[in-house]
Amino acid sequence: MLAKGPPQVRQVGTSVFWDRARAQFHAAADLLHLDESCREVLGNCRRVVAVNCPVRMDNGIIHSFSGYRAQHSNHRGPFKGGIRYHPEASQEEIMALAMLMTWKCSVVNVPFGGGKGGIVCDPHQMTTGEIERLTRRYIKELLPVIGPETDIPAPDVNTNAQVMAWIHDTYAVEVGSTSLGVVTGKPISLGGSVGREDATSRGCFFTCLKALAMHDLTLEKARLVVQGFGNAGYHLARLWRQAGGKVLAVSTSRGGVYNGKGLDVEAAKEHYKEQGDLLNYKGGEQISNAELLTLECEVLCPAALESAITEANAADIRARIIAEAANGPTTAEADVILKEKGIFVIPDILANAGGVSVSYFEWVQGLTNFFWKEGDVHQRLKEIMDEAFDAVHDKSNRLSVTMREAAMALAVSRVAEAFKVRGLWP
Repeated sequence: MLAKGPPQVRQVGTSVFWDRARAQFHAAADLLHLDESCREVLGNCRRVVAVNCPVRMDNGIIHSFSGYRAQHSNHRGPFKGGIRYHPEASQEEIMALAMLMTWKCSVVNVPFGGGKGGIVCDPHQMTTGEIERLTRRYIKELLPVIGPETDIPAPDVNTNAQVMAWIHDTYAVEVGSTSLGVVTGKPISLGGSVGREDATSRGCFFTCLKALAMHDLTLEKARLVVQGFGNAGYHLARLWRQAGGKVLAVSTSRGGVYNGKGLDVEAAKEHYKEQGDLLNYKGGEQISNAELLTLECEVLCPAALESAITEANAADIRARIIAEAANGPTTAEADVILKEKGIFVIPDILANAGGVSVSYFEWVQGLTNFFWKEGDVHQRLKEIMDEAFDAVHDKSNRLSVTMREAAMALAVSRVAEAFKVRGLWP
């Protein structure tokens, strides 16, 4: 029996995020005085694949899920980017995220281009078996365009190491050979890298330390507020507290919790794991996400979905530093307000580039079958993030622009140079 479509799924076809990503690119192109040829090529995705994934659900009914894989640029290396499972995933969102991945890889000087994937589904309403069958069908459809030297997927929203293991296995079975480099974010037992799980947060943490030092602040006196308590938000809060800093508040999509004396991050995480949210957590007072964003603090970290900071709330933000662990959490209108308020923003393509940096480490280890110790991973990540932060900050000073504008200019210039020296064929 064939059903009409997946249950409890709403697809949003807005192009706002894509338009914003392109606008950021063209603003950087203006700073760099890029010619029209570069703008024409880099302002668009090289390829966007849309697939239909019929899956037999546990009740025997077949549902058809829409999936996408956008490949923006491979001028500096293979396409690279995560796969997200979300009911509001859309082609335009995936295209925008693929473009952002290109700049993210470039700003930390990792030899990858940008890709991104997504399936319109609500995994929270699906069983493990249904998610596995959906994953394998999706990868089966993408086989012509992915591979260890072509396009390398990774985890993203609502996907994890187990999903990457299914991708790894599906590719190996279909192609007839095993390649550890076909996907990153794998379990350690399948060639994953130590230090990958908290890499995004650790990279963000390193950029925060640089920003604090610039503002003559110590971590011990810096209060952190985190919107989002998934992988990125939790690990940043954990690292912050372990290093001696105070975490004032954290939140999930259903609300957050605040404690002026500092939260017990691990206790909050245990409550979240048991209850699925932070409601009724006794270690602090309940606050809304809107209230959380306007708390007085030294560092605010939006670590959820895009467009959290907008024209409507930017004027009320009281943080000295914003570290964007999420992709695209600040709208263009909000950026103008934050600049006027003198808030120092560590942009997403820099702040959350730790994940793709350690994904690069995992890819290299997989191709060479030589694996590093966790201390080596952390040290090399710190070197990459520190060097990238310094390069962006130097460009910001030289061009008299914000950190976001400087990061984009640096990233675009590197990709444009690769495009020019490679040339066009045919």
